[in-house]
Amino acid sequence: MITPISRRSALTKLAGTAAAIAATTSLSQRLTAADKAVGPDLKGRINHSVCAWCYKGIPLEDLCKAGKEMGLQSVELLMVSDIPTLKKHDLICAMMSGVPGGITTGLNRLENHDKIVAYFEQNISKVAEAGFPNMICFSGNRKGMSDEQGLDNCAIGLKRIVGVAEKHKVTICMELLNSKVNHPDYMCDHSKWGVELCKKVGSERFKLLYDIYHMQIMEGDVIRTIKDNHQYFGHYHTGGVPGRNEIDDSQEMYYPAIMKAIVETGFKGHVAQEFIPKRADVLASLKQGVAICDV
Repeated sequence: MITPISRRSALTKLAGTAAAIAATTSLSQRLTAADKAVGPDLKGRINHSVCAWCYKGIPLEDLCKAGKEMGLQSVELLMVSDIPTLKKHDLICAMMSGVPGGITTGLNRLENHDKIVAYFEQNISKVAEAGFPNMICFSGNRKGMSDEQGLDNCAIGLKRIVGVAEKHKVTICMELLNSKVNHPDYMCDHSKWGVELCKKVGSERFKLLYDIYHMQIMEGDVIRTIKDNHQYFGHYHTGGVPGRNEIDDSQEMYYPAIMKAIVETGFKGHVAQEFIPKRADVLASLKQGVAICDV
């Protein structure tokens, strides 16, 4: 026998159910990205990487293991000597480091070319054999040199490198860095200058590493710049502005919109988290960053 339910009773029960659903939704909205599962639930439209230097307190073995569990495909800015560790964890290095001279002593001076070219000639084949896509390079600091002269000098050096890069199908990427806060006097500090360099070199195996943090500081207008120049960008880095910390709502950029713009360009490379975590649980911050960018 079915017990009759009054209209008032039914409405009361419906109201209670609605309140429960609302409470659950509210709780879900309050959960941070770091609390939600990443790993297997990644959407697959962004290829995720992380810059190892931001996690100096974590041994590479442990960072690789944690990154793999989060769904990362890459740990980057590593040396050729780190390839066996990456292979052990079925990871790649989406941006290989180690170029002589580092950031300040780069391709904008002819006297640096022989040493830098030799490094690429010795290591591009190793990077290619490992199946890794990119190697980093830098313009160097101005030190009184005009941007026009630096542009010409960088092009001369890069034209000596791109032949072997084309042969091995490895892309050389010059990083765009800010000269306002972190890297005073660095020459490749605006996307316009970098794009002009790409045009001068004229090879698909030379592109820019568009660092979103650095370019927000120097010029802003990030999404428009990506849409207008994406064919010259071979890799992306993240970071919160100001401070270069977590990329959540503690900083000024809205990364989901930036990532959607990148996806819409048809980009198939990697986006690397390159922020310095402020929280005690640095891996939770990394996990959050991956989730924020997984659009």
